[in-house]
Amino acid sequence: MEDKKDQNDQGISSYWQKKKDKKEEENKKAKSWLREWVDAIVFAFIAAALLRAFLFGSYKIPTPSMEKTLMTGDLLIVSNVTYGPRTPMAVCVPFLQGWCVPGIKLPSTRLPGFRDIERNDIFVFNVPWEVKPVSQKTNYIKRAVAIAGDTISIEDKTLYINGEPEEDHEGLQKHYVLRMSDRVRLSSAKMESVGGELIGYNNQDTYIVNMSDEVAETVQGWAELDTMYLNISDEGVVDRNYVQSQGDFSKAFNNSDQMPEIVVPFEGQQIEITNDNWYIYKDIIERYERNELRREGGAIFINGEETNSYTIKQDYYFGMGDNRDNSQDSRFWGFVPEDHVIGKASLVWFSTDNFVPRFERIFTVIK
Repeated sequence: MEDKKDQNDQGISSYWQKKKDKKEEENKKAKSWLREWVDAIVFAFIAAALLRAFLFGSYKIPTPSMEKTLMTGDLLIVSNVTYGPRTPMAVCVPFLQGWCVPGIKLPSTRLPGFRDIERNDIFVFNVPWEVKPVSQKTNYIKRAVAIAGDTISIEDKTLYINGEPEEDHEGLQKHYVLRMSDRVRLSSAKMESVGGELIGYNNQDTYIVNMSDEVAETVQGWAELDTMYLNISDEGVVDRNYVQSQGDFSKAFNNSDQMPEIVVPFEGQQIEITNDNWYIYKDIIERYERNELRREGGAIFINGEETNSYTIKQDYYFGMGDNRDNSQDSRFWGFVPEDHVIGKASLVWFSTDNFVPRFERIFTVIK
């Protein structure tokens, strides 16, 4: 009887042991499955972060400064490898702009790219005037209308590059003044029907509109139009909003429609600092190239030494929006330093207008 009881006890013990072993095996499989998923997610996250940092990123157009070339709501692919990706400048959380560990700055360089920035490239960069570490500054997108070494000037809204009017860009817009015939009113709907935008009016029959040269040609043929001309601020007219823009660059001029000849700074260029060009170069020397700069009693001091000569340390670019009179760009805050450049805008991969997809813009190559 005792042997039979022992056998029964051993059978019961064996049953529960097998059940326990089976449960442990199931737990191991569950943990292995969960670990595999966690590993896969972590790997995908790291891979995506590396791709975004070194190959390409996504950028959403937040403002109309590049319309009609790029529209508000466009989602872009930005190529980092075209000009060469920057190595990390800080310890940051991937995919979250500006979420970085404060006080930690990494030595950074630009890896080799396929080519340099070319004139009229549409490029993304960290806006220079913000007082933050470079990689944490807000991303901006503009057209590189002039590159290092170019001579630029603006005369009555017309941009000149090396003495020649800039290349015509499809979609480039400017503000015009329209004076209509007596008792004829211009509506927003009429302007929108031809691709323009009614901005406002000066009096009962004079209007300010935003439109491209192509639209202007159409409007010029309207029978009810009396007069049409560009809305230009003369050289002596001071635009206080312009002069008080971010940074110091705009303090050298009166308004954004007129600008004397300036050479876009380039690495190795030797400049002579004067009271006339003080505000043109102040941010470059002091903020972007990190020197101590001051004026005392008519004398100029750089890093404590009295001198009016300075050698530029990197290349710079002049960026402007295609929506010229609705764009805060290099006319306001100055040149874009090379170390602020992120990449070249390459493709519109999706686009929405108030959450409604613009299917005609999907996979549009950016020119």
